[in-house]
Amino acid sequence: MSGHSKWASIKHKKGAADAKRGKIFTKIIKEITVAAKLGGGDLEANPRLRTAVLKAKAENMPKDNIDRAIKKGTGDLEGVDYIELVYEAYGPGGVALMIDALTDNKNRTAADVRMVLTKSGGNLGETGCVGYLFNRKGIIEYSAETYTEDEIFEAALEAGAEDVTNQGELLEVITEPEEFLTVLEAMQTAGFKEQSAEVTKIADTTVTLGNEQTHKVLRLVDRLEDLDDVQSVSTNLEIADDYVPED
Repeated sequence: MSGHSKWASIKHKKGAADAKRGKIFTKIIKEITVAAKLGGGDLEANPRLRTAVLKAKAENMPKDNIDRAIKKGTGDLEGVDYIELVYEAYGPGGVALMIDALTDNKNRTAADVRMVLTKSGGNLGETGCVGYLFNRKGIIEYSAETYTEDEIFEAALEAGAEDVTNQGELLEVITEPEEFLTVLEAMQTAGFKEQSAEVTKIADTTVTLGNEQTHKVLRLVDRLEDLDDVQSVSTNLEIADDYVPED
């Protein structure tokens, strides 16, 4: 799980800036719509939809927005037909990238992703070129200022988590995707309030780069995640202990 080290803290600090871009609701609405289309509108029977709705609520999305997105997915309201795409790519320093997208126009999305990669020192790869490096995991984050590592560790393992890691400002609970919601809900019942919770791709094999190359990778990830159609970007970059963030 070392590939996730320090990314949590960096992404958490970016959260306010990401929200200012005004795109986070759009991305979550897409995910809710697709989840409802694939698995139906019943939250209890559709884990993917429950996860998406939890994320929406964490971002204070109005209930009406959530309900409309579900109805568009189930066909009760007219909506856009989104396609799920995964791009595999390389960034500066040979870093591996997994880019997840939801789009109604795959030609547009491919062109946008390719343009950002090219301008930022990366390139698209063939299907399977980096996917083998990643595994899907549930990640639930808690503030290290609010809870101790021992508190989270004991409660998380009792709830069925796989591991707990200390990322400095954040404590990460790691689960198998199938156990993600069970662990999250058990932690909530026990009184623990998460900072964020998602099922994402984590790299088993990582690379560490110098400061300048790391800056380039982080800027590339930012630019990719700023695209309307890109839902998330995973990488196998290990943030070095002596990394100095850009001003």
